[in-house]
Amino acid sequence: MTETLININGCRVQDLHGTIISDLNWKLNPGEAWLVIGPNGGGKADFLRALAGEKQIVPNGADSSYTTEYENSVEIVSLERAATLIQEERDLDETEYMDRIDEGRTGRRFICEVLGGPDAKHRNQPLPEIAGRLETLPKVKLCGVEKILDRGLKFMSTGEIRRTLLCRALLSKKKLLILSDPFAGLDAQSRTILLEFFQTIVGKHSPQIILGMERYHEIPDTITNVLEFADNQVSFCGTKTEYEAVLNERNAEKARNRESQKNAFVNELKSVQNDTSILQNEQVAGEDTLLQMNNVNVGWGDHKVLIDFNWSVLPGQHWLIRGPNGSGKTTLLELITGDNKQVFCNDVWLFGKKRGTGETIWDIKKNLGIVSYRWHVEYRMVGGTDLESVIISGFHDSIGLYEQKTDVEIAAARRWLKLAGFEGREYETFGSLSYGEQRAILIIRAAVKSPKILILDEPCHGLDEQYRQKILDLLETVAENGNSTLLHVTHDPSEALECEKHILELHPGELPMYKIIEN
Repeated sequence: MTETLININGCRVQDLHGTIISDLNWKLNPGEAWLVIGPNGGGKADFLRALAGEKQIVPNGADSSYTTEYENSVEIVSLERAATLIQEERDLDETEYMDRIDEGRTGRRFICEVLGGPDAKHRNQPLPEIAGRLETLPKVKLCGVEKILDRGLKFMSTGEIRRTLLCRALLSKKKLLILSDPFAGLDAQSRTILLEFFQTIVGKHSPQIILGMERYHEIPDTITNVLEFADNQVSFCGTKTEYEAVLNERNAEKARNRESQKNAFVNELKSVQNDTSILQNEQVAGEDTLLQMNNVNVGWGDHKVLIDFNWSVLPGQHWLIRGPNGSGKTTLLELITGDNKQVFCNDVWLFGKKRGTGETIWDIKKNLGIVSYRWHVEYRMVGGTDLESVIISGFHDSIGLYEQKTDVEIAAARRWLKLAGFEGREYETFGSLSYGEQRAILIIRAAVKSPKILILDEPCHGLDEQYRQKILDLLETVAENGNSTLLHVTHDPSEALECEKHILELHPGELPMYKIIEN
């Protein structure tokens, strides 16, 4: 019989800051397909990063040991890795030295880096011969990236970047692939493709795959075992069938307590909003149209994202925005935030003023609350900022905090942190949190000032079930309060809010390329 592939016996997981998981025992045997799951900040992400060599697995004593068949042959595909990739592209951007926009690395060039091609720092060198026939490779087709191979990474949607990362990992010839929350940001078609991929490969063929998930949702049938972490220790280790039995008991208990817990949370939220109203934006009754777009066209080269697009948003009209990966959802939101400069060559009005007619970035920011993947990337650059300062920065519309905190702001921030489950953690740094915890903090930060428009681009990315439900309850309550109008992008139908009576549906490749649905 083949020997155990990974054997962790009486070990700890640690990094430069100290021990994270103190006592760990786990084995990966041939033929097993493992799901690693657990709440945000509970140890799951640290364990997966340790398997990849990004943190240390250290024996606790003479009788302890750690052996692995995958030394230096592990690849992680995660939201964190995608965020790092976007940052790399920004660092390498040379637009200011060129007479055109620097497209950066294309999907083709990025994938070829693991096929003998030049690395990111030598991105102008010729590609290997295989680059010309990437479209014919089964793994490229499996990930559905044939049509975006020649698009710059910085112009891809979140879902497209995730699929490109997966494709690159599959072609890397690494023996162990760790796929962390792989369904986040993927449209229905992409999720179906990925599930079929798991059914075909997981537990049956090389490479070995370990699946990490925030929620027990869309789990492939081929998964055989589950390892769960909570409070930085193993809370379950066994078969998938055994775990589902435990999960059913937990869910029954949650269902019994759901209504009372929701009411308590909502009442506390309303109390916090009332007590911190002095720091919130003043709202003017009967305001005119918040947003107006007239015959908007956006694209790069031959790639058209928005074509003759018309849309208006009135105060109190909460919108659900949906469409497949690459349909233009994020581009649309970036026209509002100003992160897409093509807004200035289009007829776009925001808060009664035409964009590009002298308004400052602060005029725009003071009325917007933003939660998006790219905003998350920006905030990771100031990861040393403590949580209290992150929340307070929401009142100042800044990334990081550069002004003296007031006693009122400190008290307000701590009320919001307690509401979100971060009581007593105000001095922890943003960068020390798990990706999901960071996401929850950024949502709170966006909501604290009751902005006129609250932009939510896949806000529940990386959130475990507990945080996800809290955030959805929070957003519903913010909408009911009447001060903020929601523009909400999500691929998950279960995250659509009751208040979102207006739906904007994007249909790429069709004319018109959008449909407006009123519920």
